[in-house]
Amino acid sequence: MPIANRIHIFGASGSGTSTLAAAISARFGYAHLDTDSFFWIPTDPPFQTIRELPARQRMLADALDASPRWVLSGSLCGWGDIFIPRFDVAIFLLIPHEVRMARIMERERRRYGDAIAPGGTQHAQSQEFLAWAAKYDTGDESVRSLRIHEKWMTTLGCRCIRLEGELSTDARLARLSNFIG
Repeated sequence: MPIANRIHIFGASGSGTSTLAAAISARFGYAHLDTDSFFWIPTDPPFQTIRELPARQRMLADALDASPRWVLSGSLCGWGDIFIPRFDVAIFLLIPHEVRMARIMERERRRYGDAIAPGGTQHAQSQEFLAWAAKYDTGDESVRSLRIHEKWMTTLGCRCIRLEGELSTDARLARLSNFIG
């Protein structure tokens, strides 16, 4: 199989999609794009305002067109089906629920510090996000869920690689060595 130039990595929040994409970008010279940069309008604090669908699709199309080799991290389900024909390979990451939630909680602490503590300015938003993220493994199709990702994978025309379990970034890269480089 030839080396993939256009890679999409997706999975639940906290599964390591951005980390793996950043590693591929740094080691192999792919442009790294993250769906959050297109989905959300930059705010302080972040992740407050969703960008309008036509604007985010246009921005992502322009970014993908700007580079012949890219790795796109994050979920496109519900808004990015128009990009499916662009993928050479899709990589789905699935890790145990407890590991994923611990990663998310640590990321929240690093990102917001004391602001997520009870009484903090980001506490309510953080609790809402954690509750949303916890629904991934058992949620139905009304939320971003494993069920939605499983269904979405059946629509992909490219090869889809499933990486399951708590693997290091290096171990993931080793498993992908036939497709990236």
